Amino acid sequence: MSQTREKWPAPRVETEDLPAPRLEAVLAVAEPAVAAPRMSMPALVAGGVSVLLLGLAGVETSYFISDAFARSPILGGMVSGVAATGFGMIGLGFFREFSALRALKGVDRLRAALAGSDARKRASAAREWLRELPEGPALLPAVDAINDPDAILALLRSGPAASLRAQADALGRAAAFQSVAGIAAMPSPGLAAVFVAWRGVRLVRQIAALHGLRPGLFATLGLLRRTALSAGAVAGVEIATNTAAHAVLSSGLLQHVAGEMAGAGVAARRMLVLARAATVACSPVPPE
Repeated sequence: MSQTREKWPAPRVETEDLPAPRLEAVLAVAEPAVAAPRMSMPALVAGGVSVLLLGLAGVETSYFISDAFARSPILGGMVSGVAATGFGMIGLGFFREFSALRALKGVDRLRAALAGSDARKRASAAREWLRELPEGPALLPAVDAINDPDAILALLRSGPAASLRAQADALGRAAAFQSVAGIAAMPSPGLAAVFVAWRGVRLVRQIAALHGLRPGLFATLGLLRRTALSAGAVAGVEIATNTAAHAVLSSGLLQHVAGEMAGAGVAARRMLVLARAATVACSPVPPE
């Protein structure tokens, strides 16, 4: 005789009165804490040394000024003028360095706006960049009349960006000539390497000034870092610049002076590539 089990219905639980789970609280508790970025050890040391030097110099100068006024008002005024001029020049140097770093950050901001798809932001960034260029104000009416973001970017690439790239290439060719002549004139390879490095830094600063930037010490270091990163993006340019480097070194005078120095040819070719990489680092217009 088969026994059958009766299936009882599952008990119903009334959930209308139960509070809904608070997912926000769970997520808030589960979110890991992110530590705030800290200053590096060199930055802390440099900041501490700067504060000590300037602070102690200011305190010592104040004592010196007060003692000078106690001796003679004229002497106190002269000492105050000298101190104000010296500290003013130091403050101006810090202000210019800060402005150069801020302008370097502005290149990234404009590049991001020009690379975006927002027509309003792209047009605003294009106007801001054109106002900083000598021939830029003449193109402002054309930018105002364009509604297509791609057309604005094409106008910038074919107009001011192409002109700046041509001028940067001319600076690179001049640096290539000077590198070959400098290597031929240097008595030792060590001095030749120092000369080529100095000429490369000067070339980067010249191209930065061409784009309206005035880099100081720290801004130059940041610009060199950006140029090194941009060199990977323009690695293919080296193939195209081999022809230009060959033309630079094919002069009879240079062949007579430099002879068969392979290092001179490599240095000249690298100057041309460095000019293109520095142009990419300084220009807010995204490369094609």
